[in-house]
Amino acid sequence: MNCRFNILLFDGFSNHCLANLVEPLRAANTLSRQRLYSWHYCSLDGGPVQSSSGLEVSPHGALRDQSGDVLVVMPSYGYLALDTRETVRALLSAARRHTQLAGLDTGSWLLARAGLLDDHRATIHWDELMRFEEAFPSVDAVQERFVIDGNRLTCTGAMAAFDLALALIRRDHGPLLPMEVAHLLMSRNAADRYVLPLKSEDTLVNRALAVMQNNLETPLSITSLARKIGCSQKRIEMRVRAELRTTPQALYRRLRLNLARKLTEETEQSIAEIAGRCGYENASAMTRAFKAEFGRTPTTFRKGLPNAM
Repeated sequence: MNCRFNILLFDGFSNHCLANLVEPLRAANTLSRQRLYSWHYCSLDGGPVQSSSGLEVSPHGALRDQSGDVLVVMPSYGYLALDTRETVRALLSAARRHTQLAGLDTGSWLLARAGLLDDHRATIHWDELMRFEEAFPSVDAVQERFVIDGNRLTCTGAMAAFDLALALIRRDHGPLLPMEVAHLLMSRNAADRYVLPLKSEDTLVNRALAVMQNNLETPLSITSLARKIGCSQKRIEMRVRAELRTTPQALYRRLRLNLARKLTEETEQSIAEIAGRCGYENASAMTRAFKAEFGRTPTTFRKGLPNAM
């Protein structure tokens, strides 16, 4: 199922905020090999807009012509000058054509002015929070990085937009995909560990992931893994299931097969060599597991052939 984002940009929007929303969605598509998300850029009148740092964007069209799942309002700088009757009318009309409304950075102000955040928890860039609380008493303003309150989404700025995007991917597709997206976009080198999904504070699961990552070529039994991190097998199974909605065995297999996919896509190593690096006894065993996970054999994946029907 494709979730369509229509991103409403104004002159002065933040490149950083825009990239931190869109790139995790793009990475989710890349890693899943599915078009889970799509996005279109628009402006109030369909004309070009320029970011705060001078990047000019030619939108796909005017806001009045857009409909979809999520409307993202992204003014960033100069938002008070955009607080006009024209903007309010446009947002009220667009709200009827979208399932969810999102205010990024100072976009919350424009949504609130249109009454679209009344009786909802919401946040805004923290520099503007006090003014926001005073201007819109019907909004439950909170000092949090991002807020998801039903079909209303708000966040404080560029860095929080990344957190919000991961949270939406987690909500839509479970915890493993955003974990992989975060690792792809945030790791600086191949030795970096997988990071846990947003807001996870389970250090035990973190330690299990680290041990798994260090032992992809020679996989450990879950009993041995539990012993290494100083707990029982039952306890690690319970914690992984609670945090990631899967079993340690399935998580370990996913990490090994993700490495296999990466090596298949980015190197010229033989399938047998890749199998050895990913902890499989032979190419046939890895090929079966690879096809079960990704819908294609490593060979067809490498050639870019579509999934078998």
